[in-house]
Amino acid sequence: MTDTATYTPPKVWTWNKENGGRFASINRPIAGPTHEKELPVGKHPLQLYSLATPNGVKVTIMLEELLALGHAGAEYDAWLIKIGDGDQFGSGFVAVNPNSKIPALMDRSGPKPIRVFESGSILLYLAEKFGAFLPSGHAARTECLNWLFWQMGSAPYLGGGFGHFFAYAPIKIEYAIDRFSMEVKRQLDVLDRHLADNEYMAGKDYTIADMAIWPWYGNMVAGKSYENSGTFLDVKTYTNVDRWQKQIGMREPVKRGRMVNRAVGNPSEQLHERHDASDFETRTQDKLEEAIAN
Repeated sequence: MTDTATYTPPKVWTWNKENGGRFASINRPIAGPTHEKELPVGKHPLQLYSLATPNGVKVTIMLEELLALGHAGAEYDAWLIKIGDGDQFGSGFVAVNPNSKIPALMDRSGPKPIRVFESGSILLYLAEKFGAFLPSGHAARTECLNWLFWQMGSAPYLGGGFGHFFAYAPIKIEYAIDRFSMEVKRQLDVLDRHLADNEYMAGKDYTIADMAIWPWYGNMVAGKSYENSGTFLDVKTYTNVDRWQKQIGMREPVKRGRMVNRAVGNPSEQLHERHDASDFETRTQDKLEEAIAN
């Protein structure tokens, strides 16, 4: 075993922020804002406050897919929330999402603004608002929502569990890595068996279930989640998931959605803020850096 000395929990737990590892500066055991900061508001009815994590990418993919279908009302402003800097604890953000997690959406199209938080709730809200990517038949709709909520319930193992102990924890704990690796591989097997008989998660049609699952499990099987995790989990064996993730990854709205609110990686794939469709051509990070240099 690679664990440290056996830990005996105290009778009453107290917070030791020194044990927080990589995220010690922003994690805390209480809710509420840490500082006063209003959120910016752009010109479109839909205001998104996010970061291109898997949960954030779900929503920008959905919005770009809606625009590609011709839903002009899905135009949106996407504002970058730097969670490493604690932006999610500003008073304005907490007012939109009291849980201080991205993504968060404000719909200002009606007489009174509507806040929507939790990525699955945002996907469902947009699908119902625009009548797209959610089957209308009772059985098909239920199957779509089965998989949407499956992802919402299972991804904490992938991100909060496996990702934390494999990539971010200050020490490597064999038990924790084994426990979460086992669960992630079980989930990948669930997907692989289902996709052996289905083109998409809800059957023959592409839906919000695919948009929810792809940023987490598609990226995992593509080897893009947590350095060396693809090899560690032997993801190449999940051939049906691989077929599915490649099929979705080729969609142009998906490619655009992945760029929005991205602040790491290839500068040509980073669009820190998105306020107009033309921003993809003119305001990616490489273009901004080129303009400054010239």
